[in-house]
Amino acid sequence: MKWRIALLVLLGLAIAGGLVAWWLHTYERVTESVDIPRTGEAASNPLFDLGVVLENDGRTVRHWRRLEPAAMALGPHDTVLYDGDLRRLPARVEAPLLDWLRGGGHLIVAAPPVDVVGDTFEPGVDEHHVRVPLLDAMGVHARLDRARCSRAPRGLPVELCMGRQFDAPGAEPRIGDGKGDLFARVAVGRGSADVVSSLGFLDEGSLRHQHNAEFAHQLIARGDRRGAVHLVHVSDMPSLWLTLLRHGWPVWLPLLLALAGGLWARMRRFGPQVPSPVAGRRSLLEHVAASGAHHWRYGRADALHLAMLDAFHARLRRRDPQAAALQGHVQVQRLVERTGLPEAQVVDALTPPDPRDRKALVARIATLVRMRTRL
Repeated sequence: MKWRIALLVLLGLAIAGGLVAWWLHTYERVTESVDIPRTGEAASNPLFDLGVVLENDGRTVRHWRRLEPAAMALGPHDTVLYDGDLRRLPARVEAPLLDWLRGGGHLIVAAPPVDVVGDTFEPGVDEHHVRVPLLDAMGVHARLDRARCSRAPRGLPVELCMGRQFDAPGAEPRIGDGKGDLFARVAVGRGSADVVSSLGFLDEGSLRHQHNAEFAHQLIARGDRRGAVHLVHVSDMPSLWLTLLRHGWPVWLPLLLALAGGLWARMRRFGPQVPSPVAGRRSLLEHVAASGAHHWRYGRADALHLAMLDAFHARLRRRDPQAAALQGHVQVQRLVERTGLPEAQVVDALTPPDPRDRKALVARIATLVRMRTRL
């Protein structure tokens, strides 16, 4: 019996071992790289990849949002790469930047992008060039139109053909064609400035191409390795109201419609002009007489007597509450004492008349009027 159990155990182990051997023989370990979406600085700064490459190369890298020579504490061995529109550079920055260049600094800039609205001209200046104060101070003149090369010269990124060409006479080296330059190295005092038509080859993902990385290395290697590399990316953030207008309409448009509907539902509506009411043609006494005649005509004499009797009792409650609280003969005696009228007239006035007896109705109402006035 024991040997059967041992045999079954050995058989189970053999099957398990065979399955494991088959799995290890057919299984292949594969490494797969998945690019996750960029976040933070990597998503908003196109020079982030360049900064990582330079840090891996042993260079000191500093990132900036604005070009402020005083705050950046630029040294004579530093390199500044400015990724922004030179036409929007404040005038207070140009003089310190040029002084730093003359002291031995290295500047890398691009000609401003082609923008008809942003281009400015000066009277008497060549109509083929636009005004860029910093480039003009270095002897570089930006041309009016964009680059028209079908493909970039050998060794240069193709992104240079997507920017604005310029003229840099006297620069060395200088790469371009008869229509303008795509790259020029301009000497400024003891320093130098590298001007390119576009810095698009430094955007995220562009540095993966070998010719882009090599050209970027040549530009930055011109600077002294003892100095830091300042990467300045100017991010033109739209205003809050413009952002809400462009992207927040699914929220503010329904709210605006709801507000307009609420105001419309509650607003005052003006119809056609209503004519002024006609002035009354009868006095109050005429209306009372007409109402009495109407009641008498339709056999409602008792209603007229009852109305006068109610008016009498109302004044009696105000003038003599004790007499108003009395009932029957006692109340009649109290009224006789107050009014001075005979008891028979008082009793007759308090009794409803025959609706068909006109004289009795008039007499009773007249007695009630006298009684009311004597209270």
